[in-house]
Amino acid sequence: MATLKALSVAAVGVALIVDGTAKTAAAATFSDAPLFNDVASYSTTISANNDLADIYYPNPSNLKTGNYSFPVALLLQGANVDKSDYSKYASIVARYGFVVVVPNHPRSLPQFGFTGLLPETSQINAVLAQMEAENSNPASPVAGVINTQKLGLLGHSAGGAVGLSAIANLCLSPIQCEGSFSRPNELVAGAFFGANLRNQNGAFFLPINNSRIPIALLQGTRDSRALPINAEKTYEQIQTPPKALISILGANHYGITNTNNPAGPITDPNTPTIPQSVAVETVARWSGLFLRASVLDDKAAFDYVYDTGDALDPNVSVVSQAKPIPEASCTLGLVVLSACGALLGLKKPK
Repeated sequence: MATLKALSVAAVGVALIVDGTAKTAAAATFSDAPLFNDVASYSTTISANNDLADIYYPNPSNLKTGNYSFPVALLLQGANVDKSDYSKYASIVARYGFVVVVPNHPRSLPQFGFTGLLPETSQINAVLAQMEAENSNPASPVAGVINTQKLGLLGHSAGGAVGLSAIANLCLSPIQCEGSFSRPNELVAGAFFGANLRNQNGAFFLPINNSRIPIALLQGTRDSRALPINAEKTYEQIQTPPKALISILGANHYGITNTNNPAGPITDPNTPTIPQSVAVETVARWSGLFLRASVLDDKAAFDYVYDTGDALDPNVSVVSQAKPIPEASCTLGLVVLSACGALLGLKKPK
C-alpha cells in the first residue's frame, strides 16, 4: 500500500504543477472537516410504505432564521443492518450540509428464503415524497430547510447495489425492484460502500448508464463479502464520469457501521486493521465531500475528491475520472501522458 500511496502523491504533484500555484494555495487552505458542528435527529414514519426512519440534519443555532436549504441524502441499508447501526456515519454526513434519511425497510422474499431488512428502489420516491411533506409541515424539525429538488443516494452493500441500479434507471426484479421504477429527476449523485452491481446470478457485471450522474464507490480493502476486485469491475462499468473508486485501507465490509459485524449471521470474517471509528469517519468524510462536490457543485470539495485528498489522507487510495476523455489522445511520451491525464481529470489506476 505504501507504493500505491507514493504513486498517488506523484500524480497529485503533476496535477498541482499543471494547475499552478493558485491550486496549491487552495489545497493548503481547504479543510475537509464538516461545515456544521452540531447535528440533531428525530424519528418518523415514511407515509408511502410505513417504514420507520431516522432523520439526521445540521443543527446550527440559527437553523430557522439562517436561510438554509439542505439537500436530501437517502441511506439505503445493507441486508439486515438496522438503521441505528448507521447513526455515527449518518451524523457525520449530515454535518456536511445534508438531511440524511435512514429507513428500515422490511421485506419478505420467500422464493429466496429471506425475511428481514432489505432495500429496494421504491424507497427513493417514497422518501422524496416524505421529505416534501416534512419540509412543508410546520411541526417538523426540518420544516423549511430542505432542498427537495436535490437527492443524493448513499448505500451499504445491498443498499449500494440498489442505488447503483437506480442511477442506471434499472428495475432488477425481484430483489432490488418490484413492479417498475423510473429514476426521478431529483436524483443527482450516489456514494456507495461495499457495493457492486451484477446480474441476478452474479455471472456478469451490468453496464451502469448513469447519464453523467456522479458515482463514488467506497470499498474496504479487507472486505470479504463484497470483494475489492468486484468494486473495480463495477467502476469500469460506470459509463460516464465523474466517477471515483475510493479504497479504505484496512476496512472490511462493515467499515461504515457503528460496530463490526452488526448484522447477526451475515458477517465478514476478515478482521479490520483500521480502528472502527477511523473507518466510519473516513467513509463518512469522503461521502460527505463527494456529495458536496456532486450535489452542491462545491469546487473545493471536488478538487479534494478528484485530486488532492488521496495524498492528504493516509487511509485511502483513490482512482478517479473527473471528465470525459477527448477523442484526441496525448502521445508524446510517458511524462507528457501523465500531465495530460491530470489535465483531463483522469487519475491513473494504482
